[in-house]
Amino acid sequence: MGHLLLIVSVVAAVALQRGAELLMARRRLRLSAQETGALADREPGFAAIVAVHAAWLAGCALEPLLWPRPVPPALLWGAAAVWAAALLLRVWTLRTLGRLWHVRVIRRARQPIVTGGPYRFIRHPNYVVVFAEIAAVPLLLGAFATALLGSVANAVVLAGRIRREEAYLLALPAYRAAFADKPRFLPRLF
Repeated sequence: MGHLLLIVSVVAAVALQRGAELLMARRRLRLSAQETGALADREPGFAAIVAVHAAWLAGCALEPLLWPRPVPPALLWGAAAVWAAALLLRVWTLRTLGRLWHVRVIRRARQPIVTGGPYRFIRHPNYVVVFAEIAAVPLLLGAFATALLGSVANAVVLAGRIRREEAYLLALPAYRAAFADKPRFLPRLF
């Protein structure tokens, strides 16, 4: 019964968070479009991103119910720690971007360049959050196949998105000046 409660709680928390982000993004795009003429990039791969993330969440729920496996305590606590760190980085990223955060690539006539918060260290903290969450949440629940398959599928669908987003941003002189020498995902330690 405790494992079922964990599965339901974690999957519900992730689903609610993702739903809230989608609603927030829709509202922000509407406001940005009215205020500045911002447009969401026509992203051919966006439907694939949504499908991968929906399938991943379903796998997080179904795999541990259909094929329950014990999760070694070290893996359980490690996955929980990675997920907690990802959630903290998500909050930091969202607070840093404020109204500029979105689930889509947004093109603006005057693109603000954000260099504070986690952007002082890396170009794409939000993608780090997603990569960490896609791997950690299923491991926390004992959904080992979902962790592996979800991570691979997520990397495949986000590779195109990241290339597209960086092509747009690096074409902006202010962005290029601020970020050309910063790593994409992991901060330089030295």
